[in-house]
Amino acid sequence: MTNPALLQLLGLAARARKIISGEELVVKEIRSGKAKLVFLASDASANTSKKIQDKCTFYNVEYYVFGDRYDLGHATGKEARVAIAITDSGFAKKMSSLLNEN
Repeated sequence: MTNPALLQLLGLAARARKIISGEELVVKEIRSGKAKLVFLASDASANTSKKIQDKCTFYNVEYYVFGDRYDLGHATGKEARVAIAITDSGFAKKMSSLLNEN
């Protein structure tokens, strides 16, 4: 299910420093209103999934369960990542359109 174009765009956003990764930092970005789009790994723990999804719903931030922690980490050039927030509206809009075209 992993979309290569989306993973490449995620890597580009990482190089442009327009992403925040890590559970607590992502929650902080959602609360502050800076997160435009959130990716959650499909193999995240139940507690983490619920926390991120509830925050996104409450603060009206679009989120997707996408790939696993290793896909997200590899795309951003880091170790395994469970949650990633996109902080740039241009990247978020393009990624959202890639995910919704299926």
